[in-house]
Amino acid sequence: MPHFEGDLRTLADARFVILASRWNPRIVDALVESARATFLANGVPDAAIDVVRVPGAWELPVAARALALAGRHAAIVALGCVVRGDTRHYEQVADGASDGLMRVALDTGVPVANGVLAVERFEDALARAGGSHGNKGEEAALVAIEMADLRRKLQELA
Repeated sequence: MPHFEGDLRTLADARFVILASRWNPRIVDALVESARATFLANGVPDAAIDVVRVPGAWELPVAARALALAGRHAAIVALGCVVRGDTRHYEQVADGASDGLMRVALDTGVPVANGVLAVERFEDALARAGGSHGNKGEEAALVAIEMADLRRKLQELA
């Protein structure tokens, strides 16, 4: 029985994009740097890594869709940070960004790794941006590499 899964291997001509919000820069900048370092450590040349910034997490899906439709990238890494506040705005932004990113991936077929942190407290974000819980930027970049490889393998089946 055939078995298919992605590997942490990139094609020579594969480009990746790190799409990041500017909101909560202390957290998001750490996620971006970790994602970039992970791509480099896995053989993606610096010239094949684009970084695109948007104002906040809410804007990530719109930019992700434009990037996916442009067809230049093997995968998109979306990074942001939404910290719970005193209003429902937190749920609206976090859920909307997540739903929108999934829709982009499903509608276009381009893998979108969701590295948007949705946390209760700023300290929780610090723990996931290089602290005690690792760095979600690294994890999202690894997912992007693997899914880009799997997508290529699945396309070869068609």
